[in-house]
Amino acid sequence: MLTEDTKAIILLCGVLGKKASVNPLSQTEYTKLVHWLMENKLRPASLLDPGYIKDAASGSGLEENRLNILLGRGTQLGFAVENWQRNGIWVISRSDSDYPARYKKHLKDKAPALLFGVGERFLLHGGGLAMVGSRNVDATGESFTRQVAVCCAHNLLPVVSGGARGVDQVSMESALGAGGTAIGIMADNLLKKSLGKNFRKAIAARRLLLISPYHPEAPFKGWAAMGRNKLIYAMADFALVVSSDHNKGGTWAGATEELKRKVSIPVFVRIDDTIPTGNKKLLEAGAVQWPEKLPSKNLSAFLYAAAQSFVDRKAQENATLFDQVPQTVEFRSNEKDNETGPVSKARPGNDTPPETPEPEEESSQSVTKVYDLVLPVLLKSLSSPLSASDLAETLDLEKKQLNIWLQRALADNKIKKLSRPVRYERVER
Repeated sequence: MLTEDTKAIILLCGVLGKKASVNPLSQTEYTKLVHWLMENKLRPASLLDPGYIKDAASGSGLEENRLNILLGRGTQLGFAVENWQRNGIWVISRSDSDYPARYKKHLKDKAPALLFGVGERFLLHGGGLAMVGSRNVDATGESFTRQVAVCCAHNLLPVVSGGARGVDQVSMESALGAGGTAIGIMADNLLKKSLGKNFRKAIAARRLLLISPYHPEAPFKGWAAMGRNKLIYAMADFALVVSSDHNKGGTWAGATEELKRKVSIPVFVRIDDTIPTGNKKLLEAGAVQWPEKLPSKNLSAFLYAAAQSFVDRKAQENATLFDQVPQTVEFRSNEKDNETGPVSKARPGNDTPPETPEPEEESSQSVTKVYDLVLPVLLKSLSSPLSASDLAETLDLEKKQLNIWLQRALADNKIKKLSRPVRYERVER
């Protein structure tokens, strides 16, 4: 059942049947309209009332006649929705409660106004490993893709990909074949692709979600494939580039776009003797080398830690002398009358050498960084009470390290400690 907001957004932005006399609103145009609605404390559904259209056009810089034509397509909308539903396709808008929160957080106002979907709607929560790469991946890359996808399935980690020929298709089919789940972000022909035999079985088993920001029968367009790349990354916790050309193609464009984001997900890249040049260049651009050996369980926490370890190591390798030695260091004077006096500052010409930080201090800083990344996994595992021993076994962690994170989480009021027996549980907000 469509909400009134979604009806209005489809009328404004959707393609309904044959070519309309005016073009639907683009992402940029719709965003301008949304800003006007927010300023006036209105919702998209308000525009179903003709009385608001003139002011909306004036406030957003859009043509009033164009808005009237688009919003007057009610009959076409009815036929389109009936056709979509008959083929198992549903549609949601940014105003709906089950619209992916990851898209709003990661993409802000560039999140698609509409999403068409087939399959398990629970997977709209997202998460997992985005696997991307060349359509013409070689045998080594294909074998690598299958192995990683199967590992994801065994670790209950969804595979997120684009459904295109090559790495995308191999990763999704391998994960589903191993009993895992997959999320496919389609750039074209959502309807046709959802009818494939393998996909229909996975959809029926509630292990597959296919979504697209484009019309369910949209033909392939290069710009659309480029545009959906950011949706693949935004839906996942991590990304893995299996193979990429250098400075060309969708895989390169998507990976470099993500790496340039102020807040990005960890982007891993396959590194071996057979990789194309693009993989090496992505590593230089800030991507993380994919671990040579994966754990048999708790892959998610392992990847968080691997990504942070790589970042910390690179930061240390690139540190200058000024990064490593404090420019102002505190020490206590050796003079007898100042033995219990206040701390003084080191000055040029002072014979006392500056103190360097203790190793424990540096270690503490690294633990704090890893803690921030591991905390979501920790909280997810503590949806029901667990002892430290059970949690350490579940997450495949050393108990000593886990206790450090547990104490930090307790101090931050993220978890609570239960007694008789001693267990930990996340704090529900």
